[in-house]
Amino acid sequence: MATISLCMIVRNEEDVLERCLESVQGLVDEIIIVDTGSKDRTKEIAKKFTDAVYDFVWVDDFAEARNFSFSHAACDYCMWLDADDIIVPLDRKKFLALKENLNDNVDVVMLRYYTGFDNQGRVTFSYYRERIVRNRLGMVWKGAVHEVIETKGNVHYSDCGITHQKLRSSDPDRNLRIFEKLLEEGKELDPRQQFYYARELYYHKRYQQALEVFRKFLDEGRGWLENNIEACRQCAYCWYGLHQEDKALKALFSSFAYDLPRAETCCDIGQHFLDRKLWEQAAYWYARALECERRDDRGGFVMPDAYGFLPCIQLCVCYSRLGREKEAQLYNERAAEFQPNSPAVAYNRAYFASLESTVTG
Repeated sequence: MATISLCMIVRNEEDVLERCLESVQGLVDEIIIVDTGSKDRTKEIAKKFTDAVYDFVWVDDFAEARNFSFSHAACDYCMWLDADDIIVPLDRKKFLALKENLNDNVDVVMLRYYTGFDNQGRVTFSYYRERIVRNRLGMVWKGAVHEVIETKGNVHYSDCGITHQKLRSSDPDRNLRIFEKLLEEGKELDPRQQFYYARELYYHKRYQQALEVFRKFLDEGRGWLENNIEACRQCAYCWYGLHQEDKALKALFSSFAYDLPRAETCCDIGQHFLDRKLWEQAAYWYARALECERRDDRGGFVMPDAYGFLPCIQLCVCYSRLGREKEAQLYNERAAEFQPNSPAVAYNRAYFASLESTVTG
């Protein structure tokens, strides 16, 4: 059976690290912890699970720290986790099956990354990440922030997932601060870094600056397809923030130049028309969302609800506003197939029941 080194970089993670390391017990063959300057019990907790705890002087470069962690790995494969990641019991079983079948034909394993959840614990946002790579094949991390492994060789997509469970907010300005430090030093951002820098500007409500960086990213034509599509959506959100709704809608439509429509974008367009009480136009785009094929293996960000529950529940609203109550009720029941315990579904059922009682009364 192939062996796996878990390589982590940590700093002040005493509240989550033990939970993470307990979740991987029996799954990996070696644990390497690189501490970048903790002032709490992080290293003490790490030493309960491994003797391989190293110090690394933080230099505002995540890739450099992660490469340092990988350099100490002795197993066949290197795997990374963040301290607030866990492997839940169902995925532990999938992970063990994956590990048993790892062979020389696999150089990179892509695992699902679950990062968004609703109040019932359902996944609302996920994407694939390069999670396990063959050791000593020359694959390294690149990027001071939003770092990525430059993979090569044969890639395997697994349905095993990593669950990201934050207990506290991290420094909201850290990533933007690192990007702007790089620019102040005269360093040029590669396309991936441009994309994420623009996103950080958007998160900080610096919409005009974000649009300028997104435009540069898209105009240069060097970006990854999925990032190009997402950049169009992000541009739309910037235009909404600037109260220029027509430009926002055009930005959403511009994503169709890159590939077939994604359900996420169709739902964005549907929401645009829904907000303006243009029910027929909204219904059209929510119906298109239901026709989109969900393809997680493209590697882009995925909102599972956009491929089922969200368009159905919004079609219920649209058809009800159009006076087409039977169609509205049918879509509400379709929404229930995706989320049986949804408060919105229950509310709509009560509403339709009240209509029927009024008619029969």
